[in-house]
Amino acid sequence: MDPLVPAACVLLLALNAAVSPASTGPEDYPADEAEQAANNDILFDDYRGKGCVDDSGFVYALGERFFPGHSNCPCMCTDDGPVCDQPDCPKIHPKCTKVEHNGCCPECKEIKHLCDYRGKTYKVFEEFKPSPCEWCRCEPSKEVHCVVSDCAVPECVNPVYEPEQCCPICKNGPNCFAGTTIIPAGIEVKVDGCTVCRCHVGDWWKPAQCLRRECLNGHTSP
Repeated sequence: MDPLVPAACVLLLALNAAVSPASTGPEDYPADEAEQAANNDILFDDYRGKGCVDDSGFVYALGERFFPGHSNCPCMCTDDGPVCDQPDCPKIHPKCTKVEHNGCCPECKEIKHLCDYRGKTYKVFEEFKPSPCEWCRCEPSKEVHCVVSDCAVPECVNPVYEPEQCCPICKNGPNCFAGTTIIPAGIEVKVDGCTVCRCHVGDWWKPAQCLRRECLNGHTSP
């Protein structure tokens, strides 16, 4: 016998033993292949034209009304899929501090019992003055109502505004203009050597009434 034959047999046996399980074809596992196909059917079920599915996986028949989720509006299951209600929900109050979305429309559960005004908050019925000329109050409606002071017309031509005061004041009392000179009201004032002026009573905004006399040797005539 040829001495090479036994060596060839040994080599063939070694190759057969070295074949790894990974080289086994899929035909050797018919049960696994069937199971995989079944899983694919579950993951990709198509209910179009048959029913509708909500967020939790429940299936509803055609024509049946259902809620897709806890915060959704009710829907009708149709051949084209869910057709959901779209109501005109009421507006949320601007002072609402807690909103729940557990139904078709959001719902306000808590309203802030404070008034906001120019970056500050005030309690209901609290009165405050945001400026010297304003008096305000926080109303139960959470709205702020203000009254602005109506200042009287000052009886002078040079009114001033003092800090923390709303209306202008005449620090030197009533006065008027005599030309370019400001003179006090209620008395006659010599504005020069020959002219005497007096403010109109009650009409301080009018120019002063002046009387010019002849001057003799630097003195006014009687």
